[in-house]
Amino acid sequence: MSTGQLQDGSFCPGAGNRNSSGYPTFQDAADGLSRGDDLPTSASGVGILLTADGGRYEGELFGANKIGEGELVFTTGMMGYQESLTDPSFAGQVLTFTYPLIGNYGIHHGCSESASVWPRGVIVRHAMSQPDHRNSIGTVNDLLRLHNVPGIEGIDTRAITKRVRELGTVLCVFGPIAEEQALVERLKNLTSPDLEDLVDQVSIDEPVILNQGSLDDFGVPKPRLAAIDCGIKYNILRSLCKSFEVIWCPPDVDFQLLLEKYHIDALFCSNGPGDPAHPGKASTARHTLASAVKSKIPVMGICLGHQLMGLASGLSTYKMRYGHRGANQPVVDLKTGKVLITSQNHGFAVADPDSGMLAAHPSGATSPPQENLHGAEVEVRYINANDRTVEGLDVIGSPSFTVQFHPEACPGPHDAENLFLRFREVVDQYLGVIN
Repeated sequence: MSTGQLQDGSFCPGAGNRNSSGYPTFQDAADGLSRGDDLPTSASGVGILLTADGGRYEGELFGANKIGEGELVFTTGMMGYQESLTDPSFAGQVLTFTYPLIGNYGIHHGCSESASVWPRGVIVRHAMSQPDHRNSIGTVNDLLRLHNVPGIEGIDTRAITKRVRELGTVLCVFGPIAEEQALVERLKNLTSPDLEDLVDQVSIDEPVILNQGSLDDFGVPKPRLAAIDCGIKYNILRSLCKSFEVIWCPPDVDFQLLLEKYHIDALFCSNGPGDPAHPGKASTARHTLASAVKSKIPVMGICLGHQLMGLASGLSTYKMRYGHRGANQPVVDLKTGKVLITSQNHGFAVADPDSGMLAAHPSGATSPPQENLHGAEVEVRYINANDRTVEGLDVIGSPSFTVQFHPEACPGPHDAENLFLRFREVVDQYLGVIN
């Protein structure tokens, strides 16, 4: 897959690190616009959006000339559309923006969260064709054309959002209104993206050391961290490189290889798309997490990494009615009582050990009973203030914890960014650097 393809580009997570010379760079999704690459002709004309529950919405096509199809979801952010479009966690989905004006400050070089655009379709009320920002290098339409992703605008996104909130996420398809009957047949045969190994589609293929030889502020080599990529966002890698020497790893990396060849001090597991219980590369990453906990090295997981830790700990995961996607999710730290406003993007959750499935999808989709793969007990550390769903776990007696939300934001608030510092302190205690 292309997210980890080493090439000239504008993403260099090791930039700014001490002893920073010759660190690898990677492609940013907007690099093609910066280079002035030729773009295919934009889609145009009247389009039709059809949903599996019988919904029908007319609009205007833009972006790539192709059919959009996938699971219909929405995100509530008023800003950060470029980061959302390039977030691998949206793979397999058709993304609806609830904010009505998308693209008003354009597309910016170096602000993407991966090398590609991941939704299989984009729905907006209005796609701005004339961005108003001095640093803009193109429009949302340009970015979608560059990455062959279709869009439709002029849709009543409020109606779509209300429908999804009340009835749950649903499959959909959109394209030219002249092809409506063919779209109806296509929708009948459409299968859920949760059945695909989406993690395999969005993750790196080979390990890459991002900031080899990086030193901390005291001139001391940073601890070495393996970051398992299940669909990792670029700003997570930037954040980790501030505190660690980071090895960016595929989800099916062998844990013994990490210990014996790379001599890692800690393990991190990233966000990503799809069902955490899918028997693909996510399952491999789950077993790697369990092996790390058994070996007693520090472990941190976020989003999908949190869900995989839940499964590895014998808990169930389940599909949520419409998930948490946006930059304003309130989370309660049960240990301190503090509330964090967080950025989130997930459609599955870990079942509460006592209350079970909260805010569950009408389908009742859940993982089969799970075995505790590492033998340690876990306790719920964070919960969502709105629906009480599990937002974080601490592994009892182990230097390991997980959170469902995104401490790196992009887009979103920075209330939770200190969790990366918390993890560095955990690693330092493990290594005997601090008591």
